[in-house]
Amino acid sequence: MHRKICESWIDWLISLRVTVTCRGYLMGFAELTLTSWGSPLLLIWSIFLLDLWFGDPVYRFHPIRLIGSLLSYLERWLYARGWNGYVGGILLGLLLLGIVLGCYFILQGFLNDLHPIFGWGVDLFLGYSLLALRDLEIHGLRVWQATTDSNLMKAREEAAQLVGRDVKELDLTGCNRATLESLSENLSDGVASPLFWLTLGGIPSMLAFKVISTMDSMVGYRNDPYLSFGWFGARADDLMNWMPARLTWVMLSISAWILPGYDARMAWSIGLSQNQYMPGPNAGWGQAASAGALRVRLVGEKWKNGRLQHNVWLGYPDDSAEVGADSIPKLIRLNRYATLLLLIIISLLIAIFN
Repeated sequence: MHRKICESWIDWLISLRVTVTCRGYLMGFAELTLTSWGSPLLLIWSIFLLDLWFGDPVYRFHPIRLIGSLLSYLERWLYARGWNGYVGGILLGLLLLGIVLGCYFILQGFLNDLHPIFGWGVDLFLGYSLLALRDLEIHGLRVWQATTDSNLMKAREEAAQLVGRDVKELDLTGCNRATLESLSENLSDGVASPLFWLTLGGIPSMLAFKVISTMDSMVGYRNDPYLSFGWFGARADDLMNWMPARLTWVMLSISAWILPGYDARMAWSIGLSQNQYMPGPNAGWGQAASAGALRVRLVGEKWKNGRLQHNVWLGYPDDSAEVGADSIPKLIRLNRYATLLLLIIISLLIAIFN
């Protein structure tokens, strides 16, 4: 059954003059990738190493910037026609996915007609642009350097690049805590989820995830005017992050067990018991596990929109909320090992089932 479906897709894509290879990545998942040069393992590890060495490329035509610009244009276009409710939000998602993936398929078809290595190169660059591990590390280390130097203004400035809260009320400890919260939450959204979808469906599904993630960031708010319009993006993002968020908790806990200086038992138990304290089904897994592994307390009080919000604290009640600057490089190290562990598991599964 799976083979017949796969063959029909191949025939359809070939009719569009697109060179396609169909490989099963994991237990019956048919990967439709538009490059036939190289192996999935080579692509995945090359993407990871490029990100680790060079960080996120900064240029005008970055894929996320292009997706964001397209989203803004489509949002205005839909609103001008009165499509500002649930249906409009669904149309926004379908249009975004159709345009982004359509452009990708057309580009890959053209490049593969020239030589498959060109298509592979585009996949490599796109994947590298859509992974955010090193970028998170760089921003975290900038806050760490500022707080180590007791430079409060610089620490606030750098923390503002990571968090969406008001930073003008933060002291040095608050900057450290906000950085830990952002690094732990975004490990799932910016690293584990892209790798997860890259493994299951190649660059097309990685792109699809980033489209949905960008929708959630730009319109997925629970207030007017996006309460209805942003519903689809927010729910789709919850769905696509569901498994990676829980994998993040597991990888952080195992990494805390392997590495000295962390509390693996607390990472596992706090992650399991306190993840639901955060809004949404996914945000709390990484933050709660990180709080347990580092033996600190996170979230709690924070300033947003000029008001002090009192949230539930994550972490063991007897641990301190006075987070030192040394916790930032500790979490960066833990995140990197968790990502490496996830990649090793992915590689083993691909080697077994491919």
